[in-house]
Amino acid sequence: MPAEAHRRRRCGESKKWKGAGPEAKAELQASTLVPIHPLEIKPLGNAYTTNENIKDKIGAFARLPDELIIQVFEWLDAVVLLRLSCTCKAINIPPANDIPRLSDLGLKSFTEEWADKPFILTHPVRSWPAYKDWTEGYLLQKYGDIEFRAEAVEWPLQSYIDYMRDNSDESPLYLFDYSFMEKMGLKGGNRSGSPYSIPACFQEDLFDVLGDQRPDRRWLIIGPARSGSSFHKDPNATSAWNAVLRGSKYWIMFPSGPTSPTPPGVYVSEDQSEVTSPLSIAEWLLEYHSEARKTPGCKEGICEAGEVLHVPSGWWHLVVNLEPSIAITQNFVPRAHLANALAFLKDKPEQVSGFTSDVKDAYALFAGMLGAKHPHLLEEGLARLGKLQANKKRKWDAVVKADSDQGFGFGFAEGDDEKVP
Repeated sequence: MPAEAHRRRRCGESKKWKGAGPEAKAELQASTLVPIHPLEIKPLGNAYTTNENIKDKIGAFARLPDELIIQVFEWLDAVVLLRLSCTCKAINIPPANDIPRLSDLGLKSFTEEWADKPFILTHPVRSWPAYKDWTEGYLLQKYGDIEFRAEAVEWPLQSYIDYMRDNSDESPLYLFDYSFMEKMGLKGGNRSGSPYSIPACFQEDLFDVLGDQRPDRRWLIIGPARSGSSFHKDPNATSAWNAVLRGSKYWIMFPSGPTSPTPPGVYVSEDQSEVTSPLSIAEWLLEYHSEARKTPGCKEGICEAGEVLHVPSGWWHLVVNLEPSIAITQNFVPRAHLANALAFLKDKPEQVSGFTSDVKDAYALFAGMLGAKHPHLLEEGLARLGKLQANKKRKWDAVVKADSDQGFGFGFAEGDDEKVP
């Protein structure tokens, strides 16, 4: 039945239903192929205010009439419905939280306007050979016997894909391999023969001055629905881009700073070296997702196949695959966040990661090689670093002064504190 005719039929039935007595209602319901919902829900009503049909995103269920889908949902208990709402691809993202979507972006605009903001680019990835070719079947045919890293294990790709296709784990193993280009015998970056080309806005990477001594920077990511990464920041204060080749990913992100709260349910040690959060992504979504959406600075988005998402330096982010997915991600240091990288390498050497074991002082190595190749950038970065450290000291002094003025209490109830000057 055409959608308009269906709408008219449903509206007519609803009017009759509202004005009918018990006997008339029974007669009307008996004459209807699909019974009217007892709460008078009209699924097609949302079609008047939406720009897309989210029913197209519910997989095989899209073949069923709306009324039948609702009847199926009525058989599910509250816990199952909540889990379904957390993993459904048709996630209803509040407009204020929606990650901006752009067709493309140049380096100048990125540096001046977008380096501190998450965004999704919809155009660049679609020209990549990897986007056109890298299906599960293609990768298995060419690289099925090659071992890739899936969290704590090394598996041949064939074994991992077999696992991915037939598992019901709440937190499935996630293939996340940093040496995939070498294992697959491929060239990286924007060189001829590379399976991907770095989008223009991400092409400035100051860690490039390190050459072969740079830390790990790119990963192949493959995983089934429900797999993903719990809340974390990217290593060494780098920024990152994440390009989806197959499937789709849900992202929820939060800025990090002296005045920004950590994501709900995430607890960080004083030096930020340890992060404690619920055991699984599903557990966090069930317990904290609603609260997180109301937290200042929260950003959410779904990155579809053929799109790439930007993760600014220092942002907390959680990612979950809404369906089996294949992606490439790469970390980089843009000039807008050079001071962040310098500060991290200098002040948190015990947290520096990805360098080979022969690198004993990553800060000295990076500052030295950057100064030799781009002295003006190093000068700008160090000046910015000095300002950042001065700001932190002023804020700390303000906190200490406030504590000194107010005193410190050991009481456990309001009014019973004994102040200590």
